[in-house]
Amino acid sequence: MKHVTSNIGAWLLAALLAGQAFAQQKTIGPETSLPLPRFVSVKANQGNVRRGPSMSHRIDWVFQRRNMPVQVVAEYGHWRRVVDRDGAGGWMHYSLLSGTRTVIIETDFTSLYRQPDPNTNIVAYAEIGVIAYLEECANGWCEVRADGKRGWVKAHNLWGLTEQEKAK
Repeated sequence: MKHVTSNIGAWLLAALLAGQAFAQQKTIGPETSLPLPRFVSVKANQGNVRRGPSMSHRIDWVFQRRNMPVQVVAEYGHWRRVVDRDGAGGWMHYSLLSGTRTVIIETDFTSLYRQPDPNTNIVAYAEIGVIAYLEECANGWCEVRADGKRGWVKAHNLWGLTEQEKAK
């Protein structure tokens, strides 16, 4: 009987490890072969967000800020299902989106430091809602560029980052 129990235990362990490996696999978009979800930005000054992936679907709302970061969560033909920082979502035509990475400052008067260290000089302060270009992330910090200023910000002050970027 002990032999059967050890086989069951080995089988459960193998199933658990296989499940973890499956959960760690990234979903790949069927149209672009890029990871899902991923962050992109709105290319146009105005971008219609539709109820479904075609021009015949109703426009639910319109993005009115160029470079706004959005998260692509699905793909269908030339359409991308996007979600904004408030969790609102819909379908946008791919021509309205850019691969340029941007983030939104989530806390008011966020300090931008010269280096990824709070003991270095502050080069600027950013207000909540500012859209900044994302340069790189490391050790819980991200280098951003906005309004002619460049500096390092703690990742938890930004929206538009993957969990891996926050953890880097």
